[in-house]
Amino acid sequence: MADAAVHKGLILHKTIVFVGMMGAGKTAVGRTLAAQLGVVFRDSDHEIEEAANRTIAEIFSRDGEAFFRRKESQVIERLLEGEPGVLSTGGGAFVSEANRAMISRMGVSVWLNADLELLWERVRHKDTRPLLRTPDPKGTLRALYEARVPVYAKADIEVVSVPGLSLDQMARRVSQALLARRPDVLEKVE
Repeated sequence: MADAAVHKGLILHKTIVFVGMMGAGKTAVGRTLAAQLGVVFRDSDHEIEEAANRTIAEIFSRDGEAFFRRKESQVIERLLEGEPGVLSTGGGAFVSEANRAMISRMGVSVWLNADLELLWERVRHKDTRPLLRTPDPKGTLRALYEARVPVYAKADIEVVSVPGLSLDQMARRVSQALLARRPDVLEKVE
């Protein structure tokens, strides 16, 4: 286990892993929380793209989703082995039972729970989502949402994504939830 990170009276003992749907704010809130805690921020999708030297969409197209999911698991494990920080994962990463177990064992999963309309508002104008390249992208998003919400509900911590809150406010909601429920992950020191 890596050493704990101490910043502004807070000690981070384990990596905080954001899970949830595309558009929930995992990367934006994660980056903000990492800055607030003074720890490293990582994004598993970005790390996969860097390693493969191609985009997620290109990987899906060339190698298929099964290949991508294998690589995703390997990257998440490698990132969890490093110093405690904040990790944003792709929307499908937490669907894997093996990934869920690994994340809970080595870190803590935080589900950013955003409702379907908020998600649609955030993703509908982006063409970087390979799973939404369908004739009915909103219907596809709805189907993914309905299939994945019961899985995301297995996360260690749930934080509801509230429209209109700033990234700072959302990140503080996450740290407050962790301080209240998981002092083994985030601890306040006087």
